[in-house]
Amino acid sequence: MGYVRRRVRASVDAWAHLVGGSGTALLAWGALLWVLAVAVACLVGVGLLLVPGALRAVRSVADRERARLSRWGGPLPEVGRSPADPRAALRDPVVRRELGWVGLHAVLGLGIGLLGLALPLYAAQDLTFPLWFRLLRPEDGAPGVFWWRIDGLPDALLVGLAGVAWLIAAVAFGPALARAQARPGRWLLAPPPGVDLSLRVAELTVTRAAALDAHAVELRRIERSLHDGTQNRLVAVNVLLGAARRAVRRDPTRADEILERAQQAAEQALGELRTVVRGILPPVLDDRGLVGALAGLAGGCAVPCRLTVDVPVRCAVAVEATAYFVVAEALTNVVRHSGAGAVDVAVRRERDRLLVTVADDGHGDADETRGSGLTGIRRRVEAYDGRMTLTSPRGGPTTMHVELPCGS
Repeated sequence: MGYVRRRVRASVDAWAHLVGGSGTALLAWGALLWVLAVAVACLVGVGLLLVPGALRAVRSVADRERARLSRWGGPLPEVGRSPADPRAALRDPVVRRELGWVGLHAVLGLGIGLLGLALPLYAAQDLTFPLWFRLLRPEDGAPGVFWWRIDGLPDALLVGLAGVAWLIAAVAFGPALARAQARPGRWLLAPPPGVDLSLRVAELTVTRAAALDAHAVELRRIERSLHDGTQNRLVAVNVLLGAARRAVRRDPTRADEILERAQQAAEQALGELRTVVRGILPPVLDDRGLVGALAGLAGGCAVPCRLTVDVPVRCAVAVEATAYFVVAEALTNVVRHSGAGAVDVAVRRERDRLLVTVADDGHGDADETRGSGLTGIRRRVEAYDGRMTLTSPRGGPTTMHVELPCGS
């Protein structure tokens, strides 16, 4: 049953990607026709002035496809503006790759998208045919099979069985069609190897700095917690024990009262130490795993929380700890700042990525610059080479999406 549920979810995601890919394919058709028109105009010497505009149109469509593909799998960075000089632009390998992609995506992308979307439509049409076949004349035939005379309900039920076949085909081939539609973009819209390496070095430099900053912030937090909390408690215990030792001979009753206070201070110090340790690596992850740890967070949230977790295998300890921190901090923000009546937390694994989504129905307008803990979440996520996307328009809702690499 779990396998069927995963296949259906993958197919629904694939159809969503096919819709998005078909949209960019239509835009690619517009850009392709514009490029061809400019090329014809250049043959008669009047199209050179239109070349920069045509290349900007191609770049705009290509960037839309890069953004779409980045939301589904590995990121494809934008490459900036095209060179202003037409000759330099046509010598640019990125521009050449984009021109090749426009042609491929306009034809193959749209064709694959229409095929992938036709399968569930055919399935819905044939599966519901027994409900409305009486509206047609028997000689009109079945949908798509006009020579098939429908004389009654048995014939209509056979058409319904054909709809089951269409549905199975849609579920089986939808993800493959979505991957085939995305393959030209993954191939041609990625930066050339040298550019990709330099961008990766720059990205790793930034994430390394973020990791060091996050590490320094975490050390300061631990030091502050130990200094301001636990250390003061232990000093109080030491003072109380000294007072109790002096009072033993003079007033044993007073000594017993002081020892009780010392015991309470020691218990508070132990509690604060446990809190500090949980902040470093929550023991509940070892005891109950990520599912159990998140269930504990959801159950203890003051705002009604619906939790969905689909992580069939364990991830690295550091990745699970980061996901736990993200959810814990996000739920704290929801309770303190959002005014929400409900919050949804979804955690699932797709290939080598752990995806965490926290959505609430509050008033929105969340801002990382106003000290709400979002900056700390972003730093910790980027320290593990992950990505965080926050959508929070004024009036809500607020959605935070986090991707963490968790390749085994």
